[in-house]
Amino acid sequence: MANMIHSCLWHFALVSIFLVTMCSLSDCYDPLDPNGNFTVTFDTYQWENDGYLAKVTIQNYYQYRHVDKPGWKLGWIWGQNEVIWSMNGALATKQGNCSSFKSDIPYSCVKDPEILDLMPDSSPENKSVDCCRGGLLDAWAINPSQSFSSFQIKVGNLQQNSFGRAPLNLTLMAPGLGYTCGPLLDVDPTVSLDIGGRRQVQVFRTWKTTCTYSSFIAAKTPVCCVSLSTFYNPTITSCPLCSCGCRLADKTTETCIRSSFPSMTNDPQSDPDLVKCTDHMCPVRVHWHVMSNYVDYWRVKLTITNYNYHKNFSDWNVLVQHPGFRQNTTIYSFNSIMLPAGFRDEVALFWGIPYVNQELISTEKDQVGSVSTEMLLKKDMDSFTFSNGWAFPRRIYFSGETCQMPLPDAFPMLPNGVVSNFAKPSLCLFLLLTFLTSQALLGPWL
Repeated sequence: MANMIHSCLWHFALVSIFLVTMCSLSDCYDPLDPNGNFTVTFDTYQWENDGYLAKVTIQNYYQYRHVDKPGWKLGWIWGQNEVIWSMNGALATKQGNCSSFKSDIPYSCVKDPEILDLMPDSSPENKSVDCCRGGLLDAWAINPSQSFSSFQIKVGNLQQNSFGRAPLNLTLMAPGLGYTCGPLLDVDPTVSLDIGGRRQVQVFRTWKTTCTYSSFIAAKTPVCCVSLSTFYNPTITSCPLCSCGCRLADKTTETCIRSSFPSMTNDPQSDPDLVKCTDHMCPVRVHWHVMSNYVDYWRVKLTITNYNYHKNFSDWNVLVQHPGFRQNTTIYSFNSIMLPAGFRDEVALFWGIPYVNQELISTEKDQVGSVSTEMLLKKDMDSFTFSNGWAFPRRIYFSGETCQMPLPDAFPMLPNGVVSNFAKPSLCLFLLLTFLTSQALLGPWL
């Protein structure tokens, strides 16, 4: 039996390695969010003598990937000699050389402009509808009403009778690297509703593209890892060694700079990649602890720890894939939702409660920043077991990034000889234990 279990565990490990390899070959297609993307739309709604007015919208369709500080940055290359006469709801970072214009001076003459969102406290005359969120976009599954941003742009300097061309080489940073955008294509013009939904209004022209994320492009190493523990085994399965880079410092050193990310500042103590020295060197660790086992339920504690010294995670989220989520689950300290992943194993998305644990604070000298919750999961007696690592997650993501899991043969195992009865306590066994306990307590008086 032991040899069979060991063989199954190694088979599972080889399959996992194969899936990771396939992911890199297919540009990290995420099977848990197959339709996730950022969609960028240019809607031309008015013609001008030398150009047009357009509304540009960035829509986040990722279920659990959001845009954190410092926010998104959008860029492109003009196909002709276009200039930006004015903008509302966003800003171009450079004006460029506008010396060829003698009277009216454009807002930006740069061939490859970079656009940033405005802050919420911007003056009203600079704002437009659905703008000015500081570049932050929520995940689609968590808050769809805050998952998009728009700005208005007036484009000119086109030749007479020219309607302009779609911008080229669109780029998106949200806020870092990792996003690849396709070309802007002509699609059916956007239609919106007016007068309480009784009238349809159509723009003159629509260009649209999608941008997808690849963690292999974004970073050389992962950013999180998973550790495991149980009430029935004193052994704690730590994050895999060097999950996010190897520890270069001495064992007594408290702070480390991650080797995969060179320092961007002359002061190491203010470097955003300064983390607490660990054997896994991950900025974030997710710990799954199986706390207890009842007749109809089992209890788990989920803890997320931030090992960064100078970086907080606002609006964080954690995605967990586990077959136990098919049954009724009570979550005590996080917001949660079950996602339709199309797999046999259910997928649960967790995120913080505003003003309670929405912010995952950084680590300090004497303590680490962490948030946690307990959850009570109902048992499906046809599938529930503690043997062969069933009680542990299949995958965990932190804010859209895949966390490094321990190999299955390192999972905490059940003690020998208690696999079947301990994993599935029957009602008869429960009554027997209750009877024996009562006999022990009442024995002296009987």
